[in-house]
Amino acid sequence: MTQSFKSPFNQSLTLTLGHLYPDQLNLYGDRGNILTLRRRCQMRGIELRVVGLGMGDALAPDEYDLLFIGGGQDKEQAPVAQDLYEVKGIGLWAAIEDDMPVLAVCGGYQLLAHYYRPAEGPDMRGLGVFDAWTIHRGWRSQRCVGDIAISWNGSTLVGFENHGGQTYLGTAKPLGRVLKGYGNNAEDHSEGAIYRNTFGTYMHGSLLPKNPHFADYLLDLALRRKYGARLDMLSTEEPEASNGANHSGLSLISGSTNGIVPTATLVQKSTILLTQLDDKLEWEAHASILERLGLHSEAAAVLRRLKG
Repeated sequence: MTQSFKSPFNQSLTLTLGHLYPDQLNLYGDRGNILTLRRRCQMRGIELRVVGLGMGDALAPDEYDLLFIGGGQDKEQAPVAQDLYEVKGIGLWAAIEDDMPVLAVCGGYQLLAHYYRPAEGPDMRGLGVFDAWTIHRGWRSQRCVGDIAISWNGSTLVGFENHGGQTYLGTAKPLGRVLKGYGNNAEDHSEGAIYRNTFGTYMHGSLLPKNPHFADYLLDLALRRKYGARLDMLSTEEPEASNGANHSGLSLISGSTNGIVPTATLVQKSTILLTQLDDKLEWEAHASILERLGLHSEAAAVLRRLKG
């Protein structure tokens, strides 16, 4: 049953997501990430507005609460790289430095690093958000294709990767450690990168559908960034509220992790707005990929926690 939550000032909860280059960067089901965020908000009575930001559109950071940029082929990435740097760069940097949650997948991830060197043609200049760079060693080099599983915050993330470029991290912190698959470069077991609340990854549109805890983590970051100060104040005023509920009807729950990941590893503050959903199918799909990759103990742990 969908629940409708109000803020401490009796306002409906809304989030606005900026979808960068929805027509150019949309490979391998990357729209599935948008659909997942929309659905998980809808089931909680939270309105998620999705606004497309195409070529030539400026990015006004105060108009959005979270951002998403997907992956594309090299021929699509070249004009996007120029537009990202020249048109959207200042606004995107401002949003990132203000801790807005940003998810960048594959090509989008590469363009948030220093540069992407394609198999043919000149380097594509990135924004340099991540201290990292990507090199495609030619069409005869092995592509990184297939299911992937990584360790993340005491749990696992699973997904699908398909990239010819190999990304190398400088001082950037990786999103996680590769358990099976290729990751950034098939060499150092790193996958993705993190800067503040910006997350780069090679896992495509199966990422959020098969990882409900990561989807909720992004939504939690966005909600706490927008409403957190008022919620923290409310939580401080009513420390004895029972069962995590208060007079405003808000669900003050320490972690929306569906029993899979210890809350302390996910959430820095205690007050968030996400109630748990029935994610049985999502976690079974998650466990199925772990089984397929031969990660039997990790799959069994997921299923045990799900039953518990």
